[in-house]
Amino acid sequence: MDIVRHYFPGLTARQTEQFASLADVYAEWNARINVVSRKDIGQIDVRHVLHSLAIAKYTSFVPGTRIIDVGTGGGFPGIPLAIMFPEVSFTLVDSIAKKIKVVESVASELGLTNVRAVQSRSESVEPRRFDFVVSRAVTAFPDFVSMTRHLVDTRRASNPVRNGILYLKGGDFDDEIRPFGRAALVVDIRTYFAEEFFETKKLIHLAL
Repeated sequence: MDIVRHYFPGLTARQTEQFASLADVYAEWNARINVVSRKDIGQIDVRHVLHSLAIAKYTSFVPGTRIIDVGTGGGFPGIPLAIMFPEVSFTLVDSIAKKIKVVESVASELGLTNVRAVQSRSESVEPRRFDFVVSRAVTAFPDFVSMTRHLVDTRRASNPVRNGILYLKGGDFDDEIRPFGRAALVVDIRTYFAEEFFETKKLIHLAL
């Protein structure tokens, strides 16, 4: 994907190969199981891959960091982040079995050994096992925090930003984050990517 290499020029040959394979892998799966919107599959590089990688623009992760992607769907943002950070452990969770099947297959086809896919609800996952929860707008932010904050281990602090929740969301959600005060930092993704798609896209970092 040329657009990924444009914004992340330091990719290794292996990462470049994996990102280049993503569109074809998902196109094949989408023909069988609708894991990506039909209108988005032709723009998966911007609307799914690059969107997921806004988190990688905001912060890096040290080797050994543990990340859980809740409501991963077809594997976003978890799969692109797992390519970007091969020494970080990713657990991708969704309650729908067919989506987890796709995630497992995509990870296998790309040779991602740092991805584990689990069919589960977040409430059933063992608490305090992860440094960060990541997700792409599966519900209103306060509801998501209630569902997932128990997963974050606040005892470890080895990354450039504090452990917590990294949530990709669009639109106007001022009322949703107001209760969290200064603990919630909102980043405009347009500061990272120039594409029109990101006009209203934001990244919320809730430090826990």
